[in-house]
Amino acid sequence: MGTATLIPDKFSLDDFMVNPPEKMEWVNGQLVEKNGMTLRHGKIQLKLGRYWDDYKKSSGQGGEVYTDVPCRTNKQGRSPDVAYLTPELVAQFGNAATLPQSFPLCAEIVSPTDIAETVLLKAQEYLESGGEEVWLVFPESRWVMVMTENQGLMFTSGQQVSTQKVLQGFTVSVDELLA
Repeated sequence: MGTATLIPDKFSLDDFMVNPPEKMEWVNGQLVEKNGMTLRHGKIQLKLGRYWDDYKKSSGQGGEVYTDVPCRTNKQGRSPDVAYLTPELVAQFGNAATLPQSFPLCAEIVSPTDIAETVLLKAQEYLESGGEEVWLVFPESRWVMVMTENQGLMFTSGQQVSTQKVLQGFTVSVDELLA
């Protein structure tokens, strides 16, 4: 049985940084529940996290892979679905309650209730806050968009999607990821 978490009416970004509530983000001055997750969403999230984790080990790049972990952007408290932290940042921030910047590599699995413009703005927010690469995974349309500061690439069914700046050399078929 889970325990209820009481959240005060006034909850600041600083409060989020110290004690981030599960499945919540701090957006525009208030806590917002992350919802809309489906079984398929959870399966893809786990699969991508496992793929990144296996690859960082086998390639010797090190670091850590996380799911639903809090970070601070320039203006919000966010929790990307999947995130990778380099060995250098693990050494610096590995024991923090919340990463004080965006993850170098993160992914959002787009749920049926998400609004495309909102998801794209979230990716832009990650990139403006120390992130180097953001994956947006669209399970229903079978697309994976990879965004960096300088480019946005679209991968579709039948193609291989690969990292562009972080976790160099990782590649996976869109069909395998979304199967």
